[in-house]
Amino acid sequence: MAHTAMSGSGTTAGDDPLQTAVWRLRSRGCWSDAAALLTSGGDDPAPALQRAALLIERCLYTEQGWAEAEDALRVAEALAHDDGERGAAACERGYLAYASTLLGVRDRADEARAALGRAAALIGPTAPGRPLLDFRRGLLAQNLADSPQAARAAYRRAHEGATAQEDRLLMSFTWRHLAGLALRDGELAEARHGFAESLRLREELGYLVGTAPALAALAEAEPEPEAARLREEARRLFRLLGGVPTWLAGQLAAQPAA
Repeated sequence: MAHTAMSGSGTTAGDDPLQTAVWRLRSRGCWSDAAALLTSGGDDPAPALQRAALLIERCLYTEQGWAEAEDALRVAEALAHDDGERGAAACERGYLAYASTLLGVRDRADEARAALGRAAALIGPTAPGRPLLDFRRGLLAQNLADSPQAARAAYRRAHEGATAQEDRLLMSFTWRHLAGLALRDGELAEARHGFAESLRLREELGYLVGTAPALAALAEAEPEPEAARLREEARRLFRLLGGVPTWLAGQLAAQPAA
């Protein structure tokens, strides 16, 4: 099962010290601390939406904090003024509902599909938020609808958009999910390349909280003893981060130790 998806680019906006601090905390799995740095700024929807995105991401990685994420999202939805802002909030709404369904908290699949469909109607094909939306629609197709062909098409659109926007964090996710589908189809060389690219990008970005899953994914496509080395490194990082992401525990436990 694929447990992922991101909000934002993973890079700072110029030399903005606030965004730099938010990214450093987020990349180490300190989502609550990162969210605490953001204030609503009156009627400005941008910080409210970013705060909601951080708390939703925390739900995916820790399986906790659902009520706080829901409250933050409602604030962001209430502050949205135009179609772009409403579309971005709908994209987060769909992602939260997807996460709840995927992790077995509550079945909100219909809500996820409706919200991402609403986002698609509001976010134009060339808008900055479209690659992330395409990626999340791919997640629904793969993990809730069991439609790998539709998922692959959505991931490819997302990958092209992320590449054009130089969104390296999102690219790390599109590489990984395309590689996962290639592995499922027995395309080992393609899978190995995609997983390796995903890992490289995360290491370059310093996205520590996403590095253990990338290591474990690459291990699936590598022969021994390299696979064992990658799994052991994933376990080390997983322990370092206090068992986050929580869903990786079962995967690492099922694999042989070095």
